[in-house]
Amino acid sequence: MALLSQTDPDRRPSGRANGDDGAVAAPNVDPRGIAQIGLFILAVVAAVYVSKALLLPVVSAFVLGTMLAPVASFMERRRIPRPLAAIIIVFAVFGAFLLLVGLISAPLLEWTTRLPELIGILKQRAAIFDRPLALLNEVRTYLGGGDASSLEWPKIEWVQPTLEFLSPTFVELLLFAATLVLFIAGWTESRRTVILTSSGREQRLRILRTLNAIERNLGTYLQTVTLINVGVGVLAGLACALARMPDPVGLGALAATLNFIPIIGPVATFVVLLTVGVISQPYLAAGLAPALIFALIIFLEGHFVTPAIIGRQLELNALAVFLSLAFWTWMWGPIGAFLSSPLLIVALIIREHLWPEHDAAVPE
Repeated sequence: MALLSQTDPDRRPSGRANGDDGAVAAPNVDPRGIAQIGLFILAVVAAVYVSKALLLPVVSAFVLGTMLAPVASFMERRRIPRPLAAIIIVFAVFGAFLLLVGLISAPLLEWTTRLPELIGILKQRAAIFDRPLALLNEVRTYLGGGDASSLEWPKIEWVQPTLEFLSPTFVELLLFAATLVLFIAGWTESRRTVILTSSGREQRLRILRTLNAIERNLGTYLQTVTLINVGVGVLAGLACALARMPDPVGLGALAATLNFIPIIGPVATFVVLLTVGVISQPYLAAGLAPALIFALIIFLEGHFVTPAIIGRQLELNALAVFLSLAFWTWMWGPIGAFLSSPLLIVALIIREHLWPEHDAAVPE
C-alpha cells in the first residue's frame, strides 16, 4: 500500500471514483480477444486431428523416448555408446511388444476359428435371461414400446474395421521406430539445444529443471505403471488358472496390456473374462468368478495401490485424467488413450515450472 500513498490523491481507483468504498472495478474483457483465442484453439485441435498419421507416431516416440532416456543414460555411464544403447532399447521394446502379441494372438486366432460354435454356446448360456427379457417385453408392450424379444445378437462386421483402427500402418510403425531411435540417441544434444535457446540464466535454469522433471517423472511413471500392470496380469492369470479357464497365460497378458489404457482397458478386460468364463465354464457362477475377481483386483489397484505410489510424486486430479483420456481417445484412438496420462503429466510439470504459483500470487 506504500505505492498508493505516494501517488496523486486526486487519482483514485476506478471502483472508488463512483462512490463505492472498497469496490474493485471488474477488468475489461475484450470479446474479440476471447474469440481469437477460441478460434486458435479450434484450429490447433483440427490440425492435430487431421495430421494424426504424422503426429501420432512422432508424439508417441517423443513420450516413450523421454520415458526410456534414463535407461540410455544408465547404459551410457557403463561405456555403451548412446546410439548403440538407443538401438538396443528399441529392439527390447519391440521384442516385449511381439511377446505380448504372441501370447494374446494365439488363443485369439483359435477362438476366432470356433466363432459360430462359441456364439451358439453363449446363446445357450444366456437362456437364463429369457424370463427377465420376457418381463421386459411385457412392460414395453404395456407402455407402447417395441418388442424386446426381437433383440438380435450383434453381427461381426465390426471386427475388420476395429482391427484396422487398432493396428498402425507399416509407414507409421517405421516412422515411430526411426523417431524413437533418433530421439533417444540425440536426447542429450536436444536438451542442450533447448536450454541454450534462452538467453537469461534464470530462464535456462528453469527450462533445465522442467526437462529434468519431465524425464524423471515420465520414467518413474513408466516403471511404476509397468510393474503394477504386470502384477495385475499375473493375478488375473492366476484367477483364470484356478477357475480352469482356457489359456490363462494369454488372458493374463491381455489384462496386463489393456491395463495401460486407463478406464477403457480394465472394462474391456472385464468383458473378455466374463464372456470367456460364461462360454468355457459349465455353471454360470463359475464363469462369473474370474471376471468378479478381476474387478476386485482393479478396484484395489485403482483406489489403493496406484494412488499410494504415483500420488506421492504427482497429484493427478481424477476429473483431469478422465477429460484427458476422453479427449486423446477421441483424437487418436487407443494409442491416444495410452498417451493421455503421460501428456497430462507433461502439461502439469510445464505449468508448475514455467508458471509457478508464487509468480501468479496477487500482491497485497
